[in-house]
Amino acid sequence: MIYRLLKFLATLILIIVRRWEVQGRENLPAGGGFLLVANHVSYWDPVVVVCAFKRKVYYMAKAELFNIPVLAYVLKISGVFPVQRDITDRAAIRTALRLLADGQIVGIFPEGTRSHTGELLKPHLGAAMLAAKAKVPMIPVALIGTRGVFGRVKMIIGAPIANRESSKVSRSDLEKDSDLVMGQIASMMKKH
Repeated sequence: MIYRLLKFLATLILIIVRRWEVQGRENLPAGGGFLLVANHVSYWDPVVVVCAFKRKVYYMAKAELFNIPVLAYVLKISGVFPVQRDITDRAAIRTALRLLADGQIVGIFPEGTRSHTGELLKPHLGAAMLAAKAKVPMIPVALIGTRGVFGRVKMIIGAPIANRESSKVSRSDLEKDSDLVMGQIASMMKKH
């Protein structure tokens, strides 16, 4: 109940204050699990994504955020789970894979941190690896105008990037898939 109230209030703020616009909903799979892959420039980014969906979007967030009691509570009820960023966090990977196998939506910022310039950062390979292991599509999402308190916010949902058919995926494959999804995000950002 608290989660729904927070989501409702955030959606109101996005609509009234930030003149929020969402494009590309027709690109979303009708059902099943998928990975939402978005650029990251602001603390608003996960909120913008979560508010755009009726279904719950589960996110990885840096473990340090869970050290702040009130924030930790809000994150947990919102479906956010911790990830240790300095290591290969097998527990976070297992959680994401389980959620995807259960047909859920998992959101990820492949840049691993916020870009302070607005330019896309080099992606880590985690999103492509999760999509390959879970055999789910990656859905590229461009978030525009989320930095700051005022100004228009736009979210553009791109066409799905199908999962690889092969069970053997090389590092080179993961790099190509990571570059492909970030390239689509960059293209959507330029067209806005």
